[in-house]
Amino acid sequence: MLEVERLIHFAARKQQIEEQSEVSITYVSNERIQEINREYRHKDTPTDVISFAMEELGEGEVELSGIEMPRILGDIIISIPRTKEQAEEYGHSFERELGFLAVHGFLHLLGFDHMTDEDEKEMFTLQKEILNDYGLTR
Repeated sequence: MLEVERLIHFAARKQQIEEQSEVSITYVSNERIQEINREYRHKDTPTDVISFAMEELGEGEVELSGIEMPRILGDIIISIPRTKEQAEEYGHSFERELGFLAVHGFLHLLGFDHMTDEDEKEMFTLQKEILNDYGLTR
């Protein structure tokens, strides 16, 4: 799964993210991602990928500035069984689906979303561009 690490480094360079930035990627079961989805999103169903951005300030939180620390973007959690299911469903490789989900989660950490049609078009176009430029096509 080192390929995912290289892909995220590639995506970070394309998005001009600082060199010493950090992202955590965790691979889990459908049962575990369902627990996380239920606890944090109040949706009691397994999903493919969940992202937790560290740069989103919660109520009462204060942004630290001027401190020499690496930029911590957040956490990406991917369900491996769901990745396998979706790869079969969409008719492409496990690696392509895993790459898609990793980039999808990464872009969420950067503040991209797909709540509106316009936002979805922007995010999905960027995802496809990153995957194609990296050479991970359908």
